[in-house]
Amino acid sequence: MANPLKDTLLGQLETAWALTRYHLEGLTTEECLRRPAQVGLHVNRGADGHWRADWPEHEGYSLGPASIAWLTWHLGFWWSMVQNHSFGDASLQQQQVSWPGTAEEVRAWLTRLHAGWRTSVDQLGDEDLRSTGRTRWPLKDRPFADIVAWVNLELMKNAAEIGYARFVLAVSERSG
Repeated sequence: MANPLKDTLLGQLETAWALTRYHLEGLTTEECLRRPAQVGLHVNRGADGHWRADWPEHEGYSLGPASIAWLTWHLGFWWSMVQNHSFGDASLQQQQVSWPGTAEEVRAWLTRLHAGWRTSVDQLGDEDLRSTGRTRWPLKDRPFADIVAWVNLELMKNAAEIGYARFVLAVSERSG
């Protein structure tokens, strides 16, 4: 049976994912770790070898531009959180999500998150999308379709941010 709502949401997901893949293709670890300015959100390797991301106290422009490493961590962070809180045990917390460490591992991580999310959403029916039963993070008391739409928006936004950062880095390398 056709499900226009789910079909629309999954179509949007695939469009956003195509743009994300485009900007991740050819991405290097060096690009990820290069800071576009002296200030800005970034990842740091701890003594235990795990890469931890800065957590902003506010979202003002004074933070400066984020590194691609931080942008890809943020994408993986919220996608891991929403997947765990919607289809898992809802136990995952921000401190438990670390940056993978290389561009290749980032691509693999995000590809796994996309595949898992797509499979989970594809199994839902219309009633599931209208229900609030799975809506635990980042929103509550909203139809689950709102969460799926939020994921699509967040993915497109993060893809655009990564793409913009890659364009800036590519030009600064040539003129540098």
